[in-house]
Amino acid sequence: MLTMLCHDFIMTRRPAASAILPAMLLAAVAGCVDAPKQRSAPSRWTSNTSFSGPDARACLSDLGRQQANFTPLQDQYFGAGCSALNAVRLAALRSDDSRLALTNLGPVTCPLAHAISGWARFGVDRAARQILGSPLARIETMGSYSCRKVAGTNRLSGHASANAVDIAGFVLADGRRITVLRDWDNPSPQVRAFLSSVRTSACKRFGTVLTPNYNAAHRDHFHLEVADARPLCR
Repeated sequence: MLTMLCHDFIMTRRPAASAILPAMLLAAVAGCVDAPKQRSAPSRWTSNTSFSGPDARACLSDLGRQQANFTPLQDQYFGAGCSALNAVRLAALRSDDSRLALTNLGPVTCPLAHAISGWARFGVDRAARQILGSPLARIETMGSYSCRKVAGTNRLSGHASANAVDIAGFVLADGRRITVLRDWDNPSPQVRAFLSSVRTSACKRFGTVLTPNYNAAHRDHFHLEVADARPLCR
């Protein structure tokens, strides 16, 4: 609730204050969230214009209303075409009566954070409850931002703009741990149904979803990306 109130306060400032909004934004939320610090590559240049557009600010406000635990980050340009703009550090999510932890997650754009939040709550957690009989407790990731190209091409990966995250596994409240690498072909029909449901839900919320069915490089994770290109779900 405190996170939501902090963000709602920031988003209702008068337009005349837009020039100082980023500094106020970062200062206002500093004490409202508790996100772990993670190291990233040194940036060549850091801007002070984070969340300067109305769409970006609206996304931030929506994320606050979802009671996500996050910290807005300043825009960063890392060189070689890589950047993290309108990004947040997402520490935890809310789903009904439970708190959903996230591990190993670096900067993600606000639209990606918004998609992850909705997917975790309405896709993963509900599938865990309905199919496996236990709420979701944690989503394990293999990271988000990384300045790299798509394998075998000269095209920058969605990770290079903090628009993609790799999901490795899920931990349930009863202690069970389901991973993509170990359980994609699990003989248990319930486990396979859970992962299938999670994948189907992801395809409704992300522009690109790549699973072990795509190629061997994705044998141990789901690649989830917010993309403007034609949707791809494999």
